[in-house]
Amino acid sequence: MTKAKPLWSMPVALSDIPEGGRHFEIKPDDSLRTALAKLAGLRTLSSMQAVFDVTRHGSQGLRVAGRVEATVGQTCGVTLEPMENKVDESVDLVFAPPREPVAEETTAVGTDSVDPDALEPLDGDRIDLGAIATEFLLLGIDPYPRKPEAAFEPPVTEDPAAGHPFAALAALKKGEGEQNG
Repeated sequence: MTKAKPLWSMPVALSDIPEGGRHFEIKPDDSLRTALAKLAGLRTLSSMQAVFDVTRHGSQGLRVAGRVEATVGQTCGVTLEPMENKVDESVDLVFAPPREPVAEETTAVGTDSVDPDALEPLDGDRIDLGAIATEFLLLGIDPYPRKPEAAFEPPVTEDPAAGHPFAALAALKKGEGEQNG
């Protein structure tokens, strides 16, 4: 199975990170923001930036901590008017080489400060900051955007019984009773 190439790729190798860590501030250009907006189903992606501090985690792992911030153009789910929302997602991931399955009895207690199940796998000896930023952008988008003042108002009907969820069924039943009577 081949892995799909991420839309935004900024690979960083373990060897690129010194013992003291490295700071990254990345921003997609206009054409990449347009492609990311299309991927996310947004009207626009007017701004986006990711700030990451990448440090070593043990001898073969990396830790990525930071934020992904963006301004996204969406459509209000109530009024259907254009609107903007902010995305502000914190990132804290630990990457390590994939592990072979180990029986629980042979696992030493307290050898690692991170739950082994919470570790993300390294891709060889690399991580992809562009793919991480894209993933956290997608996670931070409100799937049901609504303008602050927007409120859903059900349609007004003249007959109060017509607004009842079973009004059509009651009308059918009433008509049936008149036919049988």
